[in-house]
Amino acid sequence: MKAGPFNPVRKRLFIGLLSASLLGAGLFLTAIWYIAANPTQSIFDQLLLLALGTLLVGGIVVAGFGVGGIVLTILYARDISALRGPMRVAVNIFFPLALALGRFFHIDRDRIKKSFIEVNNFLVKSKALKLLPKQILLLAPHCLQKSDCPYKITVNMDNCHRCGGCVVSELLDLRDKYGINMGMATGGTLARKFVQEYHPRGIVAIACERDLTSGIQDSNPIPVLGLTNERPFGPCFNTRVKVPKVEEAICFFIREKGSLAI
Repeated sequence: MKAGPFNPVRKRLFIGLLSASLLGAGLFLTAIWYIAANPTQSIFDQLLLLALGTLLVGGIVVAGFGVGGIVLTILYARDISALRGPMRVAVNIFFPLALALGRFFHIDRDRIKKSFIEVNNFLVKSKALKLLPKQILLLAPHCLQKSDCPYKITVNMDNCHRCGGCVVSELLDLRDKYGINMGMATGGTLARKFVQEYHPRGIVAIACERDLTSGIQDSNPIPVLGLTNERPFGPCFNTRVKVPKVEEAICFFIREKGSLAI
């Protein structure tokens, strides 16, 4: 499956904020060098500032290659393996700065996070990943279950009676159809427990923007395809997800029949 069509508005938002954060770090570096060159500073202070500036230079250079790698990957829809490390550095270090810049410019945080998820999904889909079903983990939030359902399924998903009152039964059908692993998490701690238990090579995660962004970063370098849930009744209550989109994400990861095990 090829990476999805280019959505310039969403992707450009995150990449633009990432680039602006990089520029801000460059300006901060300039200020450090200016202060360090001031003759009124003691030798100790100058050495300390120079050491800080050197570290910052290294981070900016690596992150610069990372931002460039993200842009090139999106433009050519191809994975650039040599720049995977710098791309991770760019996202992990400068993502908080991108959020801070967004707050300064009064850009909605969820909009920025959606842009991040869009970029992440594109980067994942640019890779030639073909996994066995047992190497795939579907992570779903507990709020997909109908709130008045009497059956607890976070510990054992097979407690679901598949009445069709919520999408959980459809997700279980996908689990059984493709033979993948599945976990329903009440939060990040339980989600991490499922990752440690199943040792996946690929994750399909359903959550709100906040949990998805933190989960994608926590799971790094495991590739995660993130799907935001729909919240017609507000957060964490009777949420929904487009099941065909979930199936599409699962199918992206699955190896072709007859191929050798990884």
